[in-house]
Amino acid sequence: MTKPLIIGLTGSIGMGKSTVAAMFEAAGIPVFDADAEVWKLQGPQGELVPAIEAEFPGSTDETGVLRDVLGKEVFGDKEALARLEAIVHPALARKREAFLIEHFGAPFVVFDIPLLFEKGGHESVDRIVVVSAPGDVQRVRVLARPGMTPEKFAHILSLQTPDAEKRMRADHIIDTGQSLAETEEEVLSLIARLRAEAGSQDPL
Repeated sequence: MTKPLIIGLTGSIGMGKSTVAAMFEAAGIPVFDADAEVWKLQGPQGELVPAIEAEFPGSTDETGVLRDVLGKEVFGDKEALARLEAIVHPALARKREAFLIEHFGAPFVVFDIPLLFEKGGHESVDRIVVVSAPGDVQRVRVLARPGMTPEKFAHILSLQTPDAEKRMRADHIIDTGQSLAETEEEVLSLIARLRAEAGSQDPL
């Protein structure tokens, strides 16, 4: 049995990464959604809620972590953010490891990680797939989101590795600045290539 090829899927805000991840899933590829796992860990009866409440009193209730409250505590405070990450990251790593064990017989798996480069996750994947679209398309998509402002968008972009750099460091790029059908065609073509690549790996 071979170890799955690990594909890191990433992309800046508004680039369509979630849409592409859903296309991988629809094609039967196991996808580990880092954001979704964090939501579960911090949601109702989430296993991290007690530790987060202990570190940031008043930041949780029966529904789990109060994201607005916690966000204000860590926003712009690197030390507070580091304390939160020290709680979240080890738990997320355990979930990712369990996912990998569960799908050990698969040719390849996808780790859907928004901050793949920013948090060093690129070092633990075999291939990097970057989802990208033209800047004007990205801007229209993001500013259409409820509560989003140009200032918030600019701040989020300032925290993310620039799209041009992500594209440069990618093994594969999926273009979402085209029709959904064309993007899906790219994804399916990439899946075929990755299956072939994974099949050529030497067994462990």
